[in-house]
Amino acid sequence: MHTLVVGDTNPDFILRGDVKPRFGQAEQLLSSAELVLGGSASIVAAGLVKLEVDTGLLATIGSDYFGTLTETYLAECGIDTSEVLRTPNGATGISVILSQPDDRSIFTYPGVIPTLSIDAVRDSIRRARPQHVHFSSYFLVPGLATGLPELLDELAVEGVTTSVDTNWDPSEQWTGLDEILPRITHFMPNRQELRAVGAGYADDPAGSDEDIALALAAIGPVVIVKRGSEGGLVATPQGHVHTVDVPDVDVVDTTGAGDSFNAAYIAAMAHGVDDHDERLRWATLAGSHSVTRSGGTGAQIQLSELTATLDDASVTR
Repeated sequence: MHTLVVGDTNPDFILRGDVKPRFGQAEQLLSSAELVLGGSASIVAAGLVKLEVDTGLLATIGSDYFGTLTETYLAECGIDTSEVLRTPNGATGISVILSQPDDRSIFTYPGVIPTLSIDAVRDSIRRARPQHVHFSSYFLVPGLATGLPELLDELAVEGVTTSVDTNWDPSEQWTGLDEILPRITHFMPNRQELRAVGAGYADDPAGSDEDIALALAAIGPVVIVKRGSEGGLVATPQGHVHTVDVPDVDVVDTTGAGDSFNAAYIAAMAHGVDDHDERLRWATLAGSHSVTRSGGTGAQIQLSELTATLDDASVTR
């Protein structure tokens, strides 16, 4: 199953240690600082490649140092970059991540990330002819918003499955999703995003994850929720709920864990796994593995390791 991942790509500058900012010219000493591949779409694509899924990436970078660096990182991950667009005007985006074991703060300069147009996406899909399209960082790429409902209808007619991980909306308005959610086959929020998006759909916005996910699933998509240390949850349009616990690991950095979770769920689909529980086992294993090293791609799991771990746990494949 050829998969096209659409969204953002950029370097991440990850800082750990005494990262809570204090002004007044206070100098704070860090325990580590690393420049690594970032961008939700990039990390999903890298995770899919490691799980042996034929994958392409569509995103926009600038003709600058960070653009060249991003291309180098993508190539090192084995990602097909033939659809990555390099623009001569504008700078490549970059994120600065203040990372703590149980949380993080993200500062993002979008650069040319928002310039990706719906026409470019449509052209890329025509060339790549994917069987699945995953859209990352919906709110960082506003050029998609206007034309995406029509494009999703076109993909549905062609039998192409789709997934969206909006990531957090910097404006916290969460607009535009009313036209998107009924048209996608899979919605992939984390718990905080689930509650932000689901507040307008659930009978009780303060209710359980299960109830909010079911309210969103009733609109049309399978809802796959990343719940951190509490594992993963799937709610189906048929009203079924599936949950899987997360393996116990030592957390180093949570950056990109949700993207690795997404990649593994999609990879399970690509490898013909139909059972929602098993797809969740793939996803939670990949997400937990990701947090054991710094950066979004530093500890992404390989397919052989994932399947061996599932076999050792006596999971029926």
